[in-house]
Amino acid sequence: MSLAVVFPGQGSQFVGMGADLVQRFAEARRTFEEADAELGFALSRLAFAGPAEELTATRNAQPAILVHSVAVLRVLGERLGPVGSTAGHSLGEFSAHVCAGTLSFVDALTAVHVRGSLMYEAGLARPGGMAAVLGLDDAALVAVCDEVSTPDSVVVPANFNSAGQVVVSGDRDAVERAMAPLQQAGAKRVVPLQVSGAFHSPLMVPAQEGLRRHLEGLDFHDPRVPVFSNVTAAPVQGGADARARLVEQLTAPVRWAESVAAQVAHGADRFLELGPGSVLTGLGRRNAKGVPARAVGTAAELEEFLREETG
Repeated sequence: MSLAVVFPGQGSQFVGMGADLVQRFAEARRTFEEADAELGFALSRLAFAGPAEELTATRNAQPAILVHSVAVLRVLGERLGPVGSTAGHSLGEFSAHVCAGTLSFVDALTAVHVRGSLMYEAGLARPGGMAAVLGLDDAALVAVCDEVSTPDSVVVPANFNSAGQVVVSGDRDAVERAMAPLQQAGAKRVVPLQVSGAFHSPLMVPAQEGLRRHLEGLDFHDPRVPVFSNVTAAPVQGGADARARLVEQLTAPVRWAESVAAQVAHGADRFLELGPGSVLTGLGRRNAKGVPARAVGTAAELEEFLREETG
């Protein structure tokens, strides 16, 4: 069997995340303590107790999700068994690189904290929005985005999550302009999202240079297992390529459905989502029908997985 390990992105955070892991597993407690020490503030307290609006802030949500994901990964350790490939949705790609040995946990943690802050600042400088579009094929969606965009007000596909589930991103007025034409083109629903910026769109260009400078100061190693990039839906070609793709990812769409299909083509015959929530597991049932998928993010889920895997 070839195991594909996947890691969630922003939006999976919730107040209380990781608290049960820390109570039950020493490896998880050490991971959250290491994060608090490295960041210089009590991220663990935010994750365990909130308040929700502070945890949801991009600069906090991103490191909190990564820490939770790595805590689960560390608890599993060698008991996880051989990993055939890995990937992560948006910021989850940093977790995937920790899994593959491309980046150390500390370097990934500081990177996503910087990344979240830069994305938040870019959102303040040029306010944007995002909306989930349900039930419309990709070509029709792209055509609407092209039609309503202008040189000064753009809307683009941001996340190709699954067939009929795509997120668009851009200037607020452009996103609003697109909503009626998207429905007229056949979308079942267009749902505005509560976000602090237009992620994975040209509005994030100002964040790219800061992230590039930060990542240039980090050690990137060649991954031990294939890491499928959001940008290319293909394995990164070594550490330098991984660094470049993580910068490019800020303005490029997340090609998640293609990434899952590519992992299956690579030999994946089961998916395991590590971290808070189960969004990717739900998408996996649409993107890789018939391929087993499960989420492991709570103490109860971890204990059940370990019982089943180790007997």
